[in-house]
Amino acid sequence: MDTLVTIISIVHIIISVFLIAVVLLQSGKTAGLSGSIAGGAESFFGKNKGRTIDGILSKWTTVVAILFIITSVALTLLK
Repeated sequence: MDTLVTIISIVHIIISVFLIAVVLLQSGKTAGLSGSIAGGAESFFGKNKGRTIDGILSKWTTVVAILFIITSVALTLLK
């Protein structure tokens, strides 16, 4: 049982570092005053949002956050 906790702890640490990196690589969502003036330009790029680097990082953030929660719950139940 101790080896399983150790393995999950190592995976949990790796996932947490990866989650921090993915979140820090994302660009900010607030554009300020310039975003409200040029808001019409985003409608064209909004169609391909999933193919941009921000879209990919957003999907990876969701996946890694779910894995982080799963490993957190597993560690809680095993200890």
